[in-house]
Amino acid sequence: MEPAGSPRRSGRPAGSPPNREAILEAARRQFTERGYDSATIRGIAAGAGVDPALVHHYFGTKEDLFTAALQLPTSPRQVLEDVLPGDPDGLGERLVRRFFEYWSADGGAVGDSVVGLLRSAMTHDDAARTVREFVSREALGRIAEALDMPQPHLRAALAGSQLIGLALARFVIRVEPIASMDVATLVGCYAPTLQRYLTGPLPGDLDPRPRQSGPGSGPR
Repeated sequence: MEPAGSPRRSGRPAGSPPNREAILEAARRQFTERGYDSATIRGIAAGAGVDPALVHHYFGTKEDLFTAALQLPTSPRQVLEDVLPGDPDGLGERLVRRFFEYWSADGGAVGDSVVGLLRSAMTHDDAARTVREFVSREALGRIAEALDMPQPHLRAALAGSQLIGLALARFVIRVEPIASMDVATLVGCYAPTLQRYLTGPLPGDLDPRPRQSGPGSGPR
C-alpha cells in the first residue's frame, strides 16, 4: 500500500500484490455488507485505499471482481458465451451440458468452490442475498436477454431453479440415485424440462388468438 499522504496514481504501482489482496478483501467485505447490486467499484477502491482505476486494471468489471473475490474459476458471462447463441430449441440441453462441464473443470475443484458457495448461501442471509443478486443479474439476466419469448425473466428463473436444485441434490445433499447417475442420463432427464421452461407455453403468456367481444362472446 502507498504511504499516507502520497499522491494516488492510476496504473500499477510498486507493491502491487498487497494492493491486489487489499482490493479482494475490500470487495468481499462490501459484497457481504451491501450485496452485489449495491456494491460499487468506487466504494471497493475506497475501502482498499486505492484508485478505482487500479481495481479495473486488476479485475476489469464488477462481475469479474466478484468472481475473483469468491474464488470462482470463471464468470457467468464466460460460461454462457458459447451456450446462448445457436438454435433456441437446443438451449435447454446446452445449458445442462455446460453445467456439468463447468462443475467438473479443474478436476472437480470448480465444483468444490461452488458447493462451498451454496452452503454459505443456505446458512447466511447476507451470503444468500449477495449470491441471489449476482446470479439474477449476471446469469439469469443474460439468459432472459437471449430469449425471444414472452415472460423471459420468469423463464430464465425457472430454468435456473432446476439447475440450482440439481446442484443441491447431486453435489450438496447427494440424493440417490441423482448423486451417482451418469451425466448423459441426467442431461436426458433435465434438458426437456429446461427447454419447456425456456421456449414452451407458460401460464400468463398472451393468447395469440383474437378474442371476440359483445353478446355471445362468453363461455358456452
